[in-house]
Amino acid sequence: MSDGNNERLVNIESALAHLEQLTESLNGTVIDQAKSLRRLTQQMEQIQERAAAEDMKAAKENITKPPHHGG
Repeated sequence: MSDGNNERLVNIESALAHLEQLTESLNGTVIDQAKSLRRLTQQMEQIQERAAAEDMKAAKENITKPPHHGG
């Protein structure tokens, strides 16, 4: 193999190694973001459930009973 081809092969292998490292790093980032998104989604669902429960409680408290129910 000529020196030019050898140098080209080394450059290609180096670029491939860099891309593999970058892919692993990006994969780690995606995994971390997926965990964060899952946690935030759960928190949002909890907040929505609490808000709905508070709305229901407020609605029930605002219902006035007819006078014949006594109290």
